[in-house]
Order: sequence, then structure tokens, then C-alpha cells
Amino acid sequence: MGDGIYIGTGGNTPQTLELRRANRHGLIAGATGTGKTVTLQGIIEGFSAAGVPCFVADVKGDLSGLAMPGSPTTRTHAIFAARAAEIGYADWAYADTPVQFWDLFGKQGHPIRTTISEMGPLLLARLMDLNAVQEGVLTIAFHVADKEGLLLLDLDDLQAMLSHCAERAEELTTTYGNVSKQSIGAIQRALLQLRTQGAEHFFGEPALDMDDFIGLDDKGRGIVNVLAADQLMASPKLYATFLLWLMSELFEHLPEVGDPDKPTLVFFFDEAHLLFDDAPKALLDKIEQVVRLIRSKGVGIYFITQNPIDIPDTVAGQLGNRVQHALRAFTPRDQAAVRSAAETFRANPGVDVATAITELKVGEALVSLLQADGSPTPVERTLIKPPASRVGPVTPAERAVLIQNDPIGDKYDTAIDRESAEELLGAKTAEARAAAAEAKAQTAKARADAIAAKDAARIARDTERARAAEDREAARQQREADRAAANSPWTKMATSATRAASSSIGRQVANEIGKQVFGGTSRRKSSGGGIMATVVRGVLGGLFRGR
Repeated sequence: MGDGIYIGTGGNTPQTLELRRANRHGLIAGATGTGKTVTLQGIIEGFSAAGVPCFVADVKGDLSGLAMPGSPTTRTHAIFAARAAEIGYADWAYADTPVQFWDLFGKQGHPIRTTISEMGPLLLARLMDLNAVQEGVLTIAFHVADKEGLLLLDLDDLQAMLSHCAERAEELTTTYGNVSKQSIGAIQRALLQLRTQGAEHFFGEPALDMDDFIGLDDKGRGIVNVLAADQLMASPKLYATFLLWLMSELFEHLPEVGDPDKPTLVFFFDEAHLLFDDAPKALLDKIEQVVRLIRSKGVGIYFITQNPIDIPDTVAGQLGNRVQHALRAFTPRDQAAVRSAAETFRANPGVDVATAITELKVGEALVSLLQADGSPTPVERTLIKPPASRVGPVTPAERAVLIQNDPIGDKYDTAIDRESAEELLGAKTAEARAAAAEAKAQTAKARADAIAAKDAARIARDTERARAAEDREAARQQREADRAAANSPWTKMATSATRAASSSIGRQVANEIGKQVFGGTSRRKSSGGGIMATVVRGVLGGLFRGR
């Protein structure tokens, strides 16, 4: 269809999505079973054939059929053939589309990973449903990690960093504001919930290289990146946050191109309401900003949802290309959706939009697309073209073969665990524990040495005291023995005899000396000699008695 993608035919007029206006975003809406998936499949095929890579979240698994050509043996073949003839689609033929399969959990496709740092605190806070205080603490943890050169790659790194911040809570509170252990505990519990949802498979390395999302096959067709999202739907916050992260990363990665001849990449978000359900205003602002600005990067975003009022007005206002399948008006909310959808189309006098929306057949839609000059075409009731690829999922065996033969798998299928915050903080903790253990051992040794020295001193004192007591006891016993000996009758008799003998000897010696000196005995009454002899006897007698 030249420079456009053929959507279908309405009012005998082909409805064509202009490639130059395809980055103005779009909306495919309609109730379950009205043909949204077939419309989406046909548009993706058109972009791929035009050399435009695509990304699509495959919520139900049936979009994996893009990788295989349709078959004339299926029950839908007659319906598709009749539709092609009815709208004059002479070029319709079965064909496959080049596909790369991806899966956050690494089971139905190549793993998609990103690092905690690349995700950032805002999206993580949304993912973990944190309040403003807890988000502030998380932001502080990111800031400290960045300042100290600690890589946050996976959930283990973030958990280690939060524990580190808890240990330094008093210091960080003084510098950055209140960092309470209660808030950190709440974040840790939220991380545990993420692990139970399988988010640990999403965070790590090798991280997704955005250039691998923007590729062509050897025939020049744009590669369609199909994300297996059936399991991911069980974790709607993870699904929504991942999609928003992906858009944000592309916005930062891609250069400004203005309005290219065709988009650089086109995103299709099935079950788009999950992006907006219960989203805080800060996150809605982020989504609106990305949708508004990513157009200039050459990226088109198409939301697929059951009810058009699921899309906030600030985002819906950016969606220029619209395909509206049938809606049911059974409830007041459904009726409001019908009125809202009718008011968003450029009026066509020949189409009563509010009435037509409830009357559309399966495979029929109200279509309004941007023209070459940027204005929307008047809404037209359109029969959607049949797809060329298989309607329905590929088999597990077919998927396995496609994944195995995809060369991109060599880059992503094996996880890498390099040194990051967990290892560095773990090493620091181990060093601190070793130092503390060494200090404790030294303190214990010093205490033991002090106790031993005190015991030795006490023993020495006790020994000295015992020795002194023994000496005193020996002296006392000697004194007692001496006293007892002195008081003995035999001792007294011997002493008297000794004294008597001593006195007699003294007298004899004195007499002998008197004879020799004075020439006579001591008994002579001479005046001089007698006196001296008496003196000598007295002295000598006293000496002998003293002995």
C-alpha cells in the first residue's frame, strides 16, 4: 500500500495507516471477542513488512503465531478468504513474520534483564507500592550507593545496600534526613514480595541492549519482539513497571529524529489498563511524559484495551490513530465508554458512531487514522483485513526451535554475576567481623593475662604469708622449748652446780694469783696484800659465776 499499512476497507475506501504518522501513537479498543487481536496482528505484520521493528506483550500467548504462516487447513481459512475477497485484498497470502521471543522469567524466550540502578528508585517504589517516606529512604540508598561506587545490579545488591544503610542510620539521618529502620524494614518486606513474584529473574546482567530490539532480518523485514506475558500477568505491577521502564530506556537511548519517514520502533501494549490501574499521580505524569516526548525519537506506542476509558485523558489525547471495535452498553460504565469513544472520532455525516459501536460485527471496526497532513480521517466503518500469519499460538516444540536458532540467545541466555554491592559490602562486613573477632580475642587474652598475673601475685603473697607464719611458729616453739628447758629441775640443779663450781674455781684462782703477786695467801691480814687478794677473789668469783 505504498507508504502506508493497509488496515481494511470501509465505505469502498482503503483505510491506510501512514508510516510518516505512525509515531503519533494509537489505540485499539473493543470488547472481548470482537477481533482486536486479529487487527493487532495485521498491523504488526504491516509494520514488519515495511521494515519497522516492533515490540508486543503477548498476554494470552496467541500472538506468538506471528512467527508461523497461516494454513489453508484451519477452520478460519474460509472466513479469511471470504473477507479478503469482500474487501478486494488481492495481495493476501499466508506468510510468517520474523520474531524474537523474550520472557522476563527466561522460560518461553530469551531472558530480559535490567539492573536495579537502571530501573531507578521511582519505578521501584511504584513496583513495591511504597509510600512517600519509604520512597525517600530508597532514594537515599541509591544516592549512597552511587556516591560510594557500589553497583546495584540485582535484588541481592539492593537488599545488602538497605542493610548497610540501616547500620549507618544515625549517620545518614544527619546528612540526608530521617532514615528509620522501620522504613528500611518495610522496603525489605516489599523486596521479599517481589522475589515471590519472580522479579529476581528480571534484575541482573547481562542487561538488555536496546539496539537488540531494533533489528531487521536478511529480507529487510522488521523483527517483532514478542514478550511472553501470560505468567507476567499474575504480577500486574511488575508487568506495568517493566513496560514503563522499557519506554523510558528507549527514550533515553534513542536520538532525536523528529518525524522520520517511518518509525524506528513501534510498541504494542496489550491489556493497557494495567499501566494505569491504581497508579499514583507521579507515575501517571511519567507515562504521559514518555508518551508525549518519545514520538520525536521515532517511536510509536499503541495501546490495546477493552474499554477506551481505561486510558487517562492526558494520554488518550496523544493517540492519533484509532481503531474501535464493538463495545457493549449493558452497564452505566459501558454506556459512558460508548459516549466517550464516539466523541473522540472526527465526525462523519454518514456514520452514527454511538449507534455503530454497539452494532459492529466481529472483524469490523470504526477507524480513524492520521492523514499525510496530520489531520485525522473522518471515522469510517471498516472491515479489517485478514492476517497472513497463524491465528493462535505456536506449539512448545516450534517455540523451542525458534528460540534455539535465534543468534541473540548467545548473548542473553546465560546470566552474569559480577562483583557488585552485595559482594563489596559482604567483604567489608567480613573484614569488620574479623577485626572485631581479633580485637575481642586480644581483649580476652589481655583479660586472661591480667587474671593470671593477679592469681600469681595472690599465690606469692599467700606463700610469703605462710612462710612468715611458719617462721613465727618456729620461733615461738623455740622460745617455748627454751622456756621449758630453763624451768626443768635438772636444769636448775645443773645451773646451781655450775655456779657453785664456778665460785670455788674463782676463789682458787684468786688465791693462786695472790700468792704469785703478793707472796702470800688471800687470808693474810696484811694491809696491802690482804686487801688486794680480797678484791681479786671477788672479781674472779663474779666472773665464774657469770659463766
